[in-house]
Amino acid sequence: MRKARILIVDDDVISRKLLRTMLEKEQAAEIVGLASNGKIALQKIAQLNPDLVTLDVEMPEMDGIETLKRIRRQWPALPVVMFSGSTEEGAEVTLEALSLGASDYVTKPQGRLGSTLPLEQLKADFLPKIRALCKVDDAPDAKPKRPRAPLPRSGRKGPTPTLLAIGVSTGGPNALAEVIPGLAPDLPVPVVIVQHMPPMFTRLLAERLDKSAPLAVHECKGGERLEPGHVYIAPGDFHMRVVACDGGPTLQLDQGPPVNSCRPAVDPLFESAVAVYGEGVLGVVLTGMGQDGLVGCEHVRHAGGSVVVQDEATSVVWGMPGFVARNGLADAVLPLAEIAGELNQRLSRDGNTLRTPRAQAS
Repeated sequence: MRKARILIVDDDVISRKLLRTMLEKEQAAEIVGLASNGKIALQKIAQLNPDLVTLDVEMPEMDGIETLKRIRRQWPALPVVMFSGSTEEGAEVTLEALSLGASDYVTKPQGRLGSTLPLEQLKADFLPKIRALCKVDDAPDAKPKRPRAPLPRSGRKGPTPTLLAIGVSTGGPNALAEVIPGLAPDLPVPVVIVQHMPPMFTRLLAERLDKSAPLAVHECKGGERLEPGHVYIAPGDFHMRVVACDGGPTLQLDQGPPVNSCRPAVDPLFESAVAVYGEGVLGVVLTGMGQDGLVGCEHVRHAGGSVVVQDEATSVVWGMPGFVARNGLADAVLPLAEIAGELNQRLSRDGNTLRTPRAQAS
C-alpha cells in the first residue's frame, strides 16, 4: 500500500513531536520532512514533493497564512491541512485559511503532555483526512460499504420543494461561500445546513456567510421556527433536527450519540426534515469525506423529494456526494459553480424564475 508523504511545518517542538509520534507506526502515512517556518517549508516542498503539508499559523519569518498563499500560487493542487488552535482567534484564522485555499484543518488536541488522550484525539481527527485528501488505497471513501441498486429517477425535477437541506464537510466553508450567496434573495423556503465543524467554528462561519449572502444566516440556538429566506446552521457538537410544532416546523438541538462519527450529522437532519416536510425536501450534499448524508438522501428520495450533489471534479473530497451519486440517489450531479443556479430553478414557484443576487444588484 502506498504511503502518503507528509511535510510538517510548525515551529513548536511539542506539536512536531506529537505528529511524529502519531505517524511513526502508521501504514497510511510517513513524515518526509520537518520545517520550522514558511520559508524553509517552501524550499522543502520543492525538494521533497510531499503529498500533504500540515501548516501551523503562528511561525517566525513567514507565518502560516503567507505560506499558504505562496503554496497556492506554486502548488495549487497540493493538499494543505492547517494545525489550528481551539480558541476563537484560532478559529477565525482557520476560516481565513480555508477561504484562501487550505484543504482542511485539525484543531490542536487538549490534554496533558505525555498522556495518551491528545494522541488519540489527533489520530481520530487527522488520519481520516490524510487518507481522504491523499487518496490512500485504504481510504474509507474508496467504495461504498454496502452497494445498492440505483433508483431509476435521475434527472427528474420532482415537486416544488418547501425546504432546502444541505450537508457538507471537508471543503465546506468555501463550497457554502459559493452556494449560499448565490441563492435568490426572495427564496420562498427555509434553508437548514449541517457543516461538520466544532463549536465556535460554526458560529463564525454563520457570521461570515451572513455578511456575504442576501439571506439572513444564523447559527441555530434551538427552538427557532423555520422561516422562508432564512438559513440555519447546526452548532458544533449538537445534532439539529426539524420537529413539527403547533406554530409550524421548528428546529431542535440535542447531544445524542454521534452519527457516522459526527455531531452534528447530516443524516439526522435529513431524516427529521423528511418526517415533517415529506416530498417537499430538496436535499443537497456538497464536498466532504465519509458517507454522512447517504441514509438521509435515501429517506428524501423514497419520500418523493429531490437530491442534488456536487461533482467529483470540484469537490475537495468526493466522499459524501460520491456515495450518494454512486448509489443512484442524485437527481443532478453538478459542478459547484452551477449548484446555486440549479437550486434557484428548482425552488421557483409557478414557473417564475427567482431573482439571483446579481440580477437584483443590476
